Amino acid sequence: MVKVATTKAQRKLFFNLRSMKQRFRSEDAAADLDTHRDTLNDSQINAMAAELNVKREEVIEMEARMAGGDVLLDPSASDDGEDAYGPIAYLTDAAHEPTAMIEAHHRDVLASDGIATALATLDDRSRHIVEERWLKVNDDNSGGMTLHDLAAVYGVSAERIRQIEVAAMKKMKKALVEFA
Repeated sequence: MVKVATTKAQRKLFFNLRSMKQRFRSEDAAADLDTHRDTLNDSQINAMAAELNVKREEVIEMEARMAGGDVLLDPSASDDGEDAYGPIAYLTDAAHEPTAMIEAHHRDVLASDGIATALATLDDRSRHIVEERWLKVNDDNSGGMTLHDLAAVYGVSAERIRQIEVAAMKKMKKALVEFA
């Protein structure tokens, strides 16, 4: 679905256009005028704009929008059994845009080689803490070890493990910036 009316004036037009066109047609029929026309004439456009307190151009624009009809983005088949050709066939695919592909490749390189390079800059204890906290996944998909678990392994407080982790992350960030 695509939203047709966004402003208050457009919503007013959207909800009143059909009924007012029918009223104008019935008035034309009573006056014995040509009622086979589906478009508004200049006097009807001016009358509608005045009655709804909108600009004449907005009436014309909304009538054009309403007359456009629905278009399927991806029609599965046409009436004659042939494959239908809809707008989805010529809309762009952002995933295959060259700049998006380059950015995705760059992100993948950073995620693999960049992280490995950044981890190599750390001492053994810091690397182990970062790996256990951020790069390991437990059997229950809950993530790595907690600060308290690592504190018990190293015989220090959880706050000290957090401090080591923060320092290691800063060092890794600097290494990643240099890698990129």
